[in-house]
Amino acid sequence: MAISLNAHQDTLEVRNLHASVENKKVLNGVSLTLRSSEVHALMGPNGSGKTTLSAVIAGHPKYVVEKGDILLNGESILNWTPEKRAQAGLFLAFQYPAEVPGVSVSNFLRTAYNQLQPKERQMPVFKFAAMLDEKMKDLQMPSAFAERYLNDGFSGGEKKRCEILQMSILSPKIALMDETDSGLDIDALRVVAEGTNQLIRRTGLGVLLVTHYPRILHYVKPDFVHLFVQGRIVKTGGMDLAEELEKTGYGQLEAPVADAPEPAEKAAKKTKAKQPA
Repeated sequence: MAISLNAHQDTLEVRNLHASVENKKVLNGVSLTLRSSEVHALMGPNGSGKTTLSAVIAGHPKYVVEKGDILLNGESILNWTPEKRAQAGLFLAFQYPAEVPGVSVSNFLRTAYNQLQPKERQMPVFKFAAMLDEKMKDLQMPSAFAERYLNDGFSGGEKKRCEILQMSILSPKIALMDETDSGLDIDALRVVAEGTNQLIRRTGLGVLLVTHYPRILHYVKPDFVHLFVQGRIVKTGGMDLAEELEKTGYGQLEAPVADAPEPAEKAAKKTKAKQPA
């Protein structure tokens, strides 16, 4: 596990979460606790509800929470707007980032950054530009990138690097990364992964990483791997679970899931207890 210099520990807790969209039940009792500097990988077949979980935590208004709770540092955020959740330190890296023609990357990020800061810490254009240029160099992005319109005409790799750039600028407490690795070649994957690792080490970022494949997990090392099927966590392990799924695939999971799997939190504690100090 990465060790942060930040002594403060943040906790995102999902308690028995049930949610639906357009009258279709998607989440069926999800329980999960994610702390600062931890990486939790969420793996499962298409349509299992992984993206829905990220969207519900972020506060997407399309989804209806029917039961359960979501807490950030012990406080329920169910009634918070997406904007308030973001201001409190939640960040959602999209699987398919939206294109925003007419709004440059630099203007978008400076506006977002200043919205999160008290008035005395807000940055003027030139000071922010210097910080942004430094962050882009870390992600191997040319300085001209800052003046391009947000995600407009970006390649898949550029969009995903831009998501990590946003994380680096905004310094969230908890990042929900929805298939950030999809569509990346190996070089772009390494850059994105290292950018994520730097944030974990520097700020104590906690990460919920949604992915189909263990490839990114060889670079962003997970503390826990959760198998997500039919809207809930059915098994929790470590990297060995991800490697097992890579070998076996998800085909054996097509059968209905048993009604009473071992609670994910209990399994997670067992797994963590077995890990060397």
